[in-house]
Amino acid sequence: MVLGWLLLVLLLATPLGTRAAKDCIFCELTDATKCPGTRIRCGDDEDCFTGHGVAQGMGPVTNKGCIHSTNCGREEPINYMGLTYSLTTNCCYGHLCNRGSSAMGSRVAAVPMGLALASWLLQHL
Repeated sequence: MVLGWLLLVLLLATPLGTRAAKDCIFCELTDATKCPGTRIRCGDDEDCFTGHGVAQGMGPVTNKGCIHSTNCGREEPINYMGLTYSLTTNCCYGHLCNRGSSAMGSRVAAVPMGLALASWLLQHL
C-alpha cells in the first residue's frame, strides 16, 4: 500500500509535459481556416502549441508546432505577407494535443485521465 501511495504522489507531482517524449502537429504560419499540418517530434523541454495571430483590419493567422516551454503563452510580433501580426502561443501538454482547433482541450481532458489512473493504482496496489 505504501508503494501505491508513492507511485500516486510521483504521478501527480510530475508535470504532464515531462512524462514522455511527444509528437505534435506542425503547420506553417497560414491565414487558411484549416491547418492540418504534419506530425513532428518535440524535444524534451518542448510542448505542443497553437499560435493565433491578429493584425488590425486583417483576418487571423494560425500556426502549430513545438515550442520551448518557457515561451508558452507569450505574445510576440511576427511578419506575414508584409504585415506585422501579434501572435500568441497557446501550449498544451499531451501527445498530438494541438491537432484539434483548441490547444486547451487536451489539458482539460488530461486531468480526468490522470485521476482515473490514480484511482486504479490505489485499488490495485
